[in-house]
Amino acid sequence: MTKAARAPRDAEAEKRLTIGFLNWAHTLDHFVLLIFPTVVIGLEVVYQRPYSELIALSSAAFIAFGVFALPAGWLADHWSRRNIMGAFYIGCGLSLIGCAFAPNLLALGFALFMLGVFASIYHPVGMAMLIEASKARGRTLAFNGVCGNLGVSLAAGISAALAAWISWRAAFIVPGVICIVSGLVYLWMTPDDRKAAKTRQSVPAVRLSMRAATMVFGLFTVIALCGGLIFNVLTIALPKIVDERLASQVPLIVVGSVATLVLVCGAIAQLAIGRLVERYSPMFLFVVITGLGFVGNLWATYTSGGLAMMVALALAVAAIYAQVTVNDMVMARYTADAWRGRVYAVRYFLLFIGAGGAVGLIALLHKMGGFSLVMGANAVIALAMFVATAALWAFLQAIEVKLPASQPAE
Repeated sequence: MTKAARAPRDAEAEKRLTIGFLNWAHTLDHFVLLIFPTVVIGLEVVYQRPYSELIALSSAAFIAFGVFALPAGWLADHWSRRNIMGAFYIGCGLSLIGCAFAPNLLALGFALFMLGVFASIYHPVGMAMLIEASKARGRTLAFNGVCGNLGVSLAAGISAALAAWISWRAAFIVPGVICIVSGLVYLWMTPDDRKAAKTRQSVPAVRLSMRAATMVFGLFTVIALCGGLIFNVLTIALPKIVDERLASQVPLIVVGSVATLVLVCGAIAQLAIGRLVERYSPMFLFVVITGLGFVGNLWATYTSGGLAMMVALALAVAAIYAQVTVNDMVMARYTADAWRGRVYAVRYFLLFIGAGGAVGLIALLHKMGGFSLVMGANAVIALAMFVATAALWAFLQAIEVKLPASQPAE
């Protein structure tokens, strides 16, 4: 086989390898951030502090997760997306080990902050790389979303098991070592891409006027802020909701396992969405999914426990994860590859900056009225997200009908 004939095969192999590492990184990204919200239940006994006070330690981590997405996206577009992803793996690993060996709560809070800094890299950088490598293929994006959901789903169960069987410090050490090893292998196996920044396309699939772009950006801002609050209230509070409403008299490991089963529904939903986006408009599915999310959160507000509560929470979790895939596809159509890292950085900044607010919201509302009040507030936010998504659909439909029939989709 000639060198020219081998080149396309080599390029495809590199893309598959890159996508594989991005999927693994997505799993780790969500896993590492949700270790503490499970371990904190056991730390109530260790430090003799209430849940509302200890869970507040993670605020800095989740704020950093949103804020540092902005410089990560900019640096990746201008320098090297691959090298920044290497920093993600190794930085998260070192931060987790710092959490494990923190001598006091102040040091633990700082280590959690650094974890948020490095974890912030994945979404703006990794999603830009995934869109570029996959050409925004629905199934590829959906499977990547499933990998992220897998990290969320496994975090509660595995963290609880490590804390129960070994110690709460082991819940940080084991994934920390895995992150560092993964980063070293990633940098060894993937090629440098610092020259690629100059050749990326600077024209989106659909060009928008300044007025239209402003409207779309405004609606996406509302959707991202609402989605961030809903996502983080559900994932952060879920172990404690299960602990209070369903499993108050059972061991921590059982609490983590039940929470994991509920979160698995998010992975199942994204697998289904990966198929549906090949048959139906992503924007139409976006509206349907956010509507179901409102129903799930509202239902969870008025259930006291048992199977009905699990079904309601499963619906809410499935909706908030399923919308990620269609959201990414819609944004990819209206952004160019050359500045996609920065666009996704802004989106995920808005999405995850809500995590810090979510921690405060959980602590405040839980103290005032328990998790019924927490879920009621989440239902109101879910309604706002549904309304904004419906408005975005109507606006983009008006733009799309004016496009030539040959307008390329991305």
